Amino acid sequence: MGPGPVRDIATFADALRSRGMTVTPDQMTDMTRSLGLVDPARRSQVHAALRSLAVTDPSQREIFDEEFDHFFSRSHRSRSTEPKGSSLLAASAVSQVKQRVGDEGTDDAVTHDGASAVENVSGRDIADLDDDQLAEARRLVSAMFWRPTDFRTRRWVLDDAGRRPDMRRTLHAGVGPEGDLMRLEMRRRRTRQRPLIIIADISGSMERYADLFLFFAHAAQHRLEHVEVFTFSTRLTRITDDLAKRDARTALASAGRTVTDWSGGTMIGEAFAAWNRMWSRRMARGRPVAMILSDGWDCGDPELLAVETARLARSVGSLIWLNPLAGRTDYTPATRGMRTVLPHVDHLLPAASIDDLRDLVRLLDTMAR
Repeated sequence: MGPGPVRDIATFADALRSRGMTVTPDQMTDMTRSLGLVDPARRSQVHAALRSLAVTDPSQREIFDEEFDHFFSRSHRSRSTEPKGSSLLAASAVSQVKQRVGDEGTDDAVTHDGASAVENVSGRDIADLDDDQLAEARRLVSAMFWRPTDFRTRRWVLDDAGRRPDMRRTLHAGVGPEGDLMRLEMRRRRTRQRPLIIIADISGSMERYADLFLFFAHAAQHRLEHVEVFTFSTRLTRITDDLAKRDARTALASAGRTVTDWSGGTMIGEAFAAWNRMWSRRMARGRPVAMILSDGWDCGDPELLAVETARLARSVGSLIWLNPLAGRTDYTPATRGMRTVLPHVDHLLPAASIDDLRDLVRLLDTMAR
């Protein structure tokens, strides 16, 4: 790293990646922010802050320590050439992290207090963003890092490193000419990603949130193995094939032509009934996670909504309800629709900002499958 007032946190992250560690954009942002909580001139404090965020496995500790020592030593040697008041990682390093995430920002994106355009957009309500900020939010959603955990299925596969003997194969192999030297066959449970089902409300009250959430669904479909996406307002529409297109804007344009009930009324019970009737049998295998985006405003029959939500919840492994209003301090599930579905929901989460969507990704990555 060359001399100058800024020591780029992304350079350090690249060094860790070159040694086989996984450092996500979210981790890079958190590492940069953590430096504001410690004294950058104290090596031990900087080491502890970065290590707590970068190291996710005990085997990575030695790699991290070696790269940190190399990085810090070079930083220390070049410090004499820095202007007075500069530190190991100046606040403007946040903008460097922003560029690593894939944004097209420049130094103009950094404000006087060191906050970048990323930070200005991430915590704000999506409904309050202007067109430029909404474009920034779309880029952030597209760059989100997904690392879902696998779950163990009921099926067994042959594996020499497995922990359970496979007696059928062992005894079968013992019949042949090598029967005197019987080899113990081992097996383990097969692992796979839990399928994800996304059902998004695109009614009038959800229009602004649904637009960005479909970008989120597009990112999920291209990062996970099994994702199905539906929209509903007055009818249920499957848009999985539309979102299969690599380019997000092309995919959303295709979905816009497929969906015919944008910004209409909200018939949640009827939409769930259609999913249960047409898709449940073929998509409920593997105990998927179902994710519903809706504010709960419903114009349909509340009894139908209760029955069909209960059927949906029984068909999936976990039911997550995303309500843009749920993150407000004064929020209470007062709408008829939310009161009806809450008994069947495993997680009620906010979905009004980029930070909310990041928290959702972390939940999907770490929840017990």
